[in-house]
Amino acid sequence: MNRRDTVATLLALGVLPLASLAQQPGKVWRIAYLSPLTPSVDATRGDAFRQGLRELGYVEGRNILIESRFSEGKLDRLPALAAELAALNVDVIIAAGGGLIAQAAKGATGTIPIVMTNVEDPVASGLVSSLARPGGNVTGLSALIPELSGKRLELVREMVPKLSRVAVLWNSAYPEKTTEFKQTQAAGKALGIQVQSLEVQRANSIDGALAAATKERAGALLTLPDPLTNTLQARIVELAAKRQLPTMFTQRSPVEAGGLMSYGPSYADLFRRAATYVDSILKGARPQDIPVEQPTKFELVINLKTAKALGLKIPQSLLLRADRVIE
Repeated sequence: MNRRDTVATLLALGVLPLASLAQQPGKVWRIAYLSPLTPSVDATRGDAFRQGLRELGYVEGRNILIESRFSEGKLDRLPALAAELAALNVDVIIAAGGGLIAQAAKGATGTIPIVMTNVEDPVASGLVSSLARPGGNVTGLSALIPELSGKRLELVREMVPKLSRVAVLWNSAYPEKTTEFKQTQAAGKALGIQVQSLEVQRANSIDGALAAATKERAGALLTLPDPLTNTLQARIVELAAKRQLPTMFTQRSPVEAGGLMSYGPSYADLFRRAATYVDSILKGARPQDIPVEQPTKFELVINLKTAKALGLKIPQSLLLRADRVIE
């Protein structure tokens, strides 16, 4: 039996997955992974990306090598790390974060394909010409976070019925957050909720920011995600608990660490889907021709233990809508 017949037989029997034909025989692809977080905070996202690759037949050490760099919340390190990865002659770069990460990668190379994982507004950021026809060397996924601000405030008010004031913790040094904060302000006005701005740019500002929330009698704390607040999520959860502040995040990891609730796109799903972009590019597709996709999976996560510690009674209607309840 020749090789073609053998492969056909194995495919028919289901022994050989179709995805295993995705790679050229003997070819080892090099993938760069640029994250603004620490390795530990990024682990869940990175694992989801690797899972997506495995589902498509890509296995580290066999047909792919992944070169990872982490800026550990320090945005000024991103350009140098991106340039370092581009110099390695990789086949594709994963911009594992928001607009600044993708922009750092794009600044380092105009030829290596770049896959973004969760940029909030890639068109406004100048990363792509349009979602349908990106142009250039960048494509990937949009996170649509600003548009969800109103929904998050509504969910917090369901949890805290008499809520009249929300403190919003955000990094004013991160350009995308200005848009998101303004969206939150507008949503608060429409809902009759006063929004208190807690602007931070450094790790040592977190304690003072939460003290200001307590002083102004905020009824809850909403944290906008960026490399700084994501890296410091454990600290934010700890300080909010000490001050008896109900918290709302955009992703599940801080809720698993003791935060009250989160609502937003499933980041695990976004990172897993990023692997399909890598697969298309390695098979010869041009990034400028691959449409940018938006989130399709959203999740509401509630920490029941934290709610009890705060003396909050979770409405049954909210529990029934939760995708995950941590007890």
